[in-house]
Amino acid sequence: MIWTLVLLGSGFLLLIKGADYLIEGAVAIAKRFGLSELFIGLTIVAFGTSAPELAVSFQAALKGSGIAIGNVLGSNIANIALILGAAALISPLKVSNSTMYYEVPFIIIISTASGAMFFGRDFTLGRSDGIVLLSFFVIFMMYIFVMARQDRAISQAVQIQEKKDTMSLRKDIKLAWIATVGGLAAVLVGGDLVVDAGSHIARSFGVSDMLIGVTIVAIGTSLPELVTSLVAGRKDKKDLAMGNVIGSNIFNTLFVLGASTLASPLKADRQFTLDIAFNFGLSIALFLLVMRKRVLSKFSGLLLIMLYTVYLVLNAIAG
Repeated sequence: MIWTLVLLGSGFLLLIKGADYLIEGAVAIAKRFGLSELFIGLTIVAFGTSAPELAVSFQAALKGSGIAIGNVLGSNIANIALILGAAALISPLKVSNSTMYYEVPFIIIISTASGAMFFGRDFTLGRSDGIVLLSFFVIFMMYIFVMARQDRAISQAVQIQEKKDTMSLRKDIKLAWIATVGGLAAVLVGGDLVVDAGSHIARSFGVSDMLIGVTIVAIGTSLPELVTSLVAGRKDKKDLAMGNVIGSNIFNTLFVLGASTLASPLKADRQFTLDIAFNFGLSIALFLLVMRKRVLSKFSGLLLIMLYTVYLVLNAIAG
């Protein structure tokens, strides 16, 4: 038990310090190339922190396991309800116009499309569905390319005040990349240690595998996004925090699920109806919560966390 606690503490330490270096390095890269923090959050940080979902889902797909689908849906739900909720509780998150009018509606569209695929084919995703999802991902990357060009144009006209530590990384782009990649690696390893140690401790207290699955494991693959977004919010990099979550959900739904389905057709259990409904409902809820004032307030954050609690309870009852 002592060794397990040491691993748990080491995992949290790697998560916190890794996220710190990841944020600083990513921001330095964004400034160095004239890109916005939102862009970096939607791409480098989001895709990187979604690595656990990709690894788990792809391996599960090759084994013909429905875990591939549950992992993506559960992670997406945790990203919006738990991660954005927790980040907003610490500090309200301002929402940019592009996020309000493009990225969030895009999440609603792909949540609707993926849900229709599940229900339309008796909860089965074939390789043709994987091709459709990956095609949506190509469209998203085209949008990202356009955003990058606009960012560079804006950066030439706007001077952004920067901290000394970020400035030093910006001057040495190699150091910035080392901080980013090294921080991301630490976050991923730390998340894995926390999940393994947490599961072991839970089992030692007689907690059921089902409850472990809907709590520790489900949240575990989202730990990189959680810690990264919380650290970004604490450092007042709110665009990066929002971009990380939105980019991760898009990457999970389109690339992770698409690539997994292309590797092997997936059959979902009927119990995923709840997850599909929550995945779609939370994307709508996020749009409604930020629609009026372009801010995800502390009250909205509390509401999202309450919804996530309801989701966990319903899953536990269903299990």
